[in-house]
Amino acid sequence: MDNRDEVRDFLATRRARITPEQAGLPQYGGSRRVPGLRRAEVALLAGVSPDYYVRLERGNLSGVSDSVLEAVARALRLDEAERAHLHDLARAANTGPRSRRSPKQQVRPGTLHLLHAMTDAPAFVRNGRLDILAANGLAEALYAPAFDTPARPVNLARFCFLDPRAEDFYPDWNEAANTTVALLRTEAGRDPYDKGLTDLVGELATRSDDFRTRWAAHNVRLHHTGVKRFDHPVVGRVELGFEAMPIAGRPGAHPDRVQRRRRHVRRRRAPAPGQLGRAGQSPPVAIPQASRPTPATVISDASRADAQAGVSIQKSPGEVRIDAPLHASNLSPRHGEKFRTLYS
Repeated sequence: MDNRDEVRDFLATRRARITPEQAGLPQYGGSRRVPGLRRAEVALLAGVSPDYYVRLERGNLSGVSDSVLEAVARALRLDEAERAHLHDLARAANTGPRSRRSPKQQVRPGTLHLLHAMTDAPAFVRNGRLDILAANGLAEALYAPAFDTPARPVNLARFCFLDPRAEDFYPDWNEAANTTVALLRTEAGRDPYDKGLTDLVGELATRSDDFRTRWAAHNVRLHHTGVKRFDHPVVGRVELGFEAMPIAGRPGAHPDRVQRRRRHVRRRRAPAPGQLGRAGQSPPVAIPQASRPTPATVISDASRADAQAGVSIQKSPGEVRIDAPLHASNLSPRHGEKFRTLYS
């Protein structure tokens, strides 16, 4: 993706939605040829020269300071997600174009253990392109229509826009579609030169008018918490809350290499013979066992008021995130028939 085009279109669409009245500027007589604010008006609000702001809106964010970015964000009334997106675009502009292939992403054994230890909640691992890299049984049961295809990895964006069953699966398909595109647009700001993401966006824009229209809006979104609603083909309407929690990780690192490095560190730091425990053994180390998810925010629906938190882990090029769908407390560890029994 061309970062300059991304910057230009993002700033222009944000400027077009603000009127002089909203910005507290006087409006003189005569018709305005542009929707929203003029570039000179944004420059006035941001405290920069008109020529300098024109340079920014032409896509040149190279060398722009954080203070200027913050001033532009205030002038354009950007929300938290949009402000972060603007800074992501600036970082990408300062690193320069470097189109690269997406590395094959591996899910660490420890992450998989956490995923499958959560037997009472749907949980899945996904990356920034919305590929599901791993899922436990309940997640596969919940997203059964998406998993009912031979293509792997399952991609939630392709399912939303290219699978006709998605309109039945999401009660508010428009909201699901808007969220999907906003998440991809946010990821494109973080890593605009990811070839896998570029190919996915190109495919969806070619095959879906709905995607192409939403992509042109340049809307972005943070995916921290909320409620998801589904019309499941087996059990009917399901309403689940979720939380997103970032965790540390090294995207792209192969699990075997990580394990070898850790073993090497342990050998180097082995205790001296005088420090060993009884019978020449190292002191015992307590290893916590997997436990049930702890209670979290209660779903607004009274019928789900006894909800507990589950976890869905997401990997993106810069971070690993966890989404935690809430679930009814009587959800059985066994999916399939038990899943049907719970939500029927």
